[in-house]
Amino acid sequence: MERLAFSGTPVRSTLARRGELLVGASEPDDRRGERYDRVAFSALMAFLVVLFLRPQDTLPFLAPLHLADITGTLALVALVIGRANRGAAILTTSATLAAVLAFGFLMLATAPFSTWPGGSVSVFTEVFSKVMLIFAVLVNTVTTRRRLESTINIIVIGTSYIALRAVFDYARGVNLVEGGRVTGAVGGLFGNPNDMALNMVAFLPLAIVVALGVGTTVMRAFALLGVPAIALAIVFSKSRGGTVGLLAMLLVFLYQLGRLRPGVAALLVVASLAAVPLLPQSFSDRMSSILNPETDPTGSREARKRAMREAYQTYRENPVIGVGAGQFENYKPDEREEAWRETHNAVLQVAAEMGTIGLAVFAFIVGSGFAAAVVAGARLRRTKARLHKTGHRLPAAGEGRGTLELFAAALVASLVGWLVASMFASVAYYWTLYLVLGLAFALRNITERYTPLGTASLGKPSTLRAA
Repeated sequence: MERLAFSGTPVRSTLARRGELLVGASEPDDRRGERYDRVAFSALMAFLVVLFLRPQDTLPFLAPLHLADITGTLALVALVIGRANRGAAILTTSATLAAVLAFGFLMLATAPFSTWPGGSVSVFTEVFSKVMLIFAVLVNTVTTRRRLESTINIIVIGTSYIALRAVFDYARGVNLVEGGRVTGAVGGLFGNPNDMALNMVAFLPLAIVVALGVGTTVMRAFALLGVPAIALAIVFSKSRGGTVGLLAMLLVFLYQLGRLRPGVAALLVVASLAAVPLLPQSFSDRMSSILNPETDPTGSREARKRAMREAYQTYRENPVIGVGAGQFENYKPDEREEAWRETHNAVLQVAAEMGTIGLAVFAFIVGSGFAAAVVAGARLRRTKARLHKTGHRLPAAGEGRGTLELFAAALVASLVGWLVASMFASVAYYWTLYLVLGLAFALRNITERYTPLGTASLGKPSTLRAA
């Protein structure tokens, strides 16, 4: 049975055996270590469930089990054993993975010179070391379209669940802070309104793609509920940074989607415009404070501006290695007005805390994520053109190449949304960016492995179907 190689399943046919169909389609059927590879991927999925849903927050007796540590460690150990059994390198390396590892190494290397060395070490041991581990596992285990879809499904389920709870909480007046802003029902990624909004913005494009018809009927139905819930959760959080990130993400995503599904893009535009008059007055009042500081009764807008100015000044005073990871809030020269506050800007966070060296590495990490998503999309468009020239029927948007093309568009928009929203949050060392980056690199690697050799290699015109 022939299967399109975008699924990651070897194609067993005469053409595939001769190497005439697709690159990667006739890879050796080496089973050594395959069991451990499946265990590593399953443990990664379990880790993501724990990361998003945080069952220990609802069931406190689970807290001593440290489920995130167990599942993350199991994923790494199984990955290493599986690759060793196949005689492969421990990890498939890339410039970006090396940059992420270097970013973590820099945290430790500069810790002795930081404002609080122990605090900088804690940022690495308690947060970023786990981010590095999961990023490495993700890019080394999410190697097929099916696995990519499964990973995205877990993220969409987790985000949609938290969004649905946020909408119900807002309606009931539960989990509200700062005069009616809803916060996440669990901690972690959704622990406060601003973090919740940023994460909703970053993962909303993925939910929209799933709702468009990628995956099972049940998953599509869940995403159709999740998409409006995620949008409402962002509105009810009344996060100014999240709202600006949402607008930037939507502009980019609608442009990308317009080339693939113009009808859907037009429908989203109409729905967005129709929703504007329905926005709560309290949301509109808070958003007006972006341009009119006198309408902000809390004074948080001006406090953030002062914190950003002080972060820039801190960078100027410590331009090489900064004041230490996580230590801007503990850096208190006499002239500081906003002591004990974070930078509320990811770029300034890295600049102030890790200096020019850290900023250069961070810029490379973010830039390479955009490059991976863009390269994947461009490669898929070239594949589309070659298939069209040879008379092969192209897969539908929810199949094979079409699925990957939608994911490429969504990931570019996700990165834009995260980047814009991160200009108002100190999230440079936290999960969201690295999860989206991992998905972008997994997608790029999948499209690189399964690309037509050329129009001549496709043989006679026929219908190509995704497995």
